[in-house]
Amino acid sequence: MPWDECEGEWSVTERTWGWLAAVIDVLLIVLFALIGRSSHGESNSALALWTTAYPFLAGWAIAYVTSGAWARPLRFWPTGTVVWILTVFVGLAIRVATGQGDVDGNPLPISFVIVATIVLGVFLLGWRGIARLVLRAASRRKQQETTQAR
Repeated sequence: MPWDECEGEWSVTERTWGWLAAVIDVLLIVLFALIGRSSHGESNSALALWTTAYPFLAGWAIAYVTSGAWARPLRFWPTGTVVWILTVFVGLAIRVATGQGDVDGNPLPISFVIVATIVLGVFLLGWRGIARLVLRAASRRKQQETTQAR
């Protein structure tokens, strides 16, 4: 984060937000896989975690590029929504194609579709919402301080 000489504080550029958003999204997708594996009593070795996470990470990578998320990383539409929907859709498609998650002959249990959609939605849209609220509050506070200083 570059130092803003005029304001005497740290500022985050759009480019920095793009990279930061990518890191946060990836960490949250890995957390989703970790929580899922743990809740089913499965191994959390690096390879096992990768096996569960990579379909969703592939979906996320496609979404991040196609939505131009690096240019407007905190927007709900289209960025956050496209990232969320494609992460889930492509992730589930890869899981079915590779035979992951088959339960009693059902390659795509509806319960998993619901959980993946909700959890990844909360994760991928939720942090963006929180960041927007914090940034908006900080901007208002800065405007008030500037107004009071005059």
